[in-house]
Amino acid sequence: MTISSSLNAGISGLTANATQLASISENIANSSTYGYKRVQTDFHSLVISNNGINYAAGGIRASTQRLVDERGALISTNNPTDLAVRGRGMLPVALHSEVMNGNGSEQMLLTATGSFRTDANGYLTTSSGMVLLGWPADSDGTIPSYSRDTSDELEPVQVNLNQFSGDPTTSVELGVNLPATSSDAGSTGESELLTVEYYDNLGTSQSIEFEFIPTVPESGSSNEWTVILRDSASDDAIIGEYVLTFDETRENGGYITSVTTISGGAYDPESGTLIVDVEGGPIEVDIGAVGEDGGITQLTDQFAPITISKDGSPVGSMTSVEVDANGYVHAYFDTGVTRTIYQIPLVDLANPTGLIALDHQTYLPSPDSGTFLLWDAGEGPTGDIMSYALEESTTDVASELTSMIQTQRAYSSNAKVIQTVDEMLQETTNIKR
Repeated sequence: MTISSSLNAGISGLTANATQLASISENIANSSTYGYKRVQTDFHSLVISNNGINYAAGGIRASTQRLVDERGALISTNNPTDLAVRGRGMLPVALHSEVMNGNGSEQMLLTATGSFRTDANGYLTTSSGMVLLGWPADSDGTIPSYSRDTSDELEPVQVNLNQFSGDPTTSVELGVNLPATSSDAGSTGESELLTVEYYDNLGTSQSIEFEFIPTVPESGSSNEWTVILRDSASDDAIIGEYVLTFDETRENGGYITSVTTISGGAYDPESGTLIVDVEGGPIEVDIGAVGEDGGITQLTDQFAPITISKDGSPVGSMTSVEVDANGYVHAYFDTGVTRTIYQIPLVDLANPTGLIALDHQTYLPSPDSGTFLLWDAGEGPTGDIMSYALEESTTDVASELTSMIQTQRAYSSNAKVIQTVDEMLQETTNIKR
């Protein structure tokens, strides 16, 4: 029994060291694989008997574990959609074949890094066929509130470079000075014209013409102007008419004191805005609040458009996409406009080493890894997302080669044990002769 247990212990030693050599071989083979997580082999002794008189060798057992929570060094690249996670968390991806099925039931996998580029259908895909997943933004670029404990609302990130896009104008802010002398008695009463461009629902350039007409009194100063708004898209139809009165006191001289609505949307004295309807819909015009600096003023003797700002953009072609540190995917257009189209969450689990390892440096959540949560990158326990970067393999070749030498020696020693047991058994057999 004792001799045979020694033989079994030697065999278990060979098997355990062969397992360690397999993990070392895989680690070295993937030393240049981006996002690879090394495998670690641990040995555990097996005890059969604690009887010191007739002791029986138990042997050894090997167990392997992939260290998914280890992080490799980050290297810079020149591709804006090369992504790596700096800190805790993983990127959600799906198989390209499942995405192309079009049934919306692709399974979420996880990866630490990936070099994503657009395929023929515009999906951000790696060369190994992994498609990046994210939450789609609304048309105004905001991200709705999505569930954080399920991947059902994640969608394949699809960007169609060279697609056209334009935003209609919805707000205009005016900073204009009207000449105070024009509302004095004896002035010519000549009106001042200002044309403000806006973009309609189809991205076409249109304009609102502001005509400022001073009220000329018989004596003194009226400090009153009538402003008429005309829309070029409606054949210069009047879309609003207002009477503006300005203060002439020392404290608030030149500021709006009141606005009387003749036609068009009502004026809000607190926000300083009014709403007019152009052909494509309403536009909010900010002319300044009552008694506050900014907006339309009446000072000095010159008509001066100081600042004119508006939202919206003409139709432009998408030229590139980038992902920021918080996971927002921004589309850039040749008109200089930037729009948020997706948000990439980071997936965090209680036990990353419990993930099921699959091909192409991807992992599948399992009961051992615990339930997952989707976090905004840079918030909670997760790190942020680095673009123009990839994560290197966690394999240290020098350490692996050192372990290989130790494993080789241990394997040879166990083989020597088996050889010795064989010789002892041969001696036992020779006793009968």
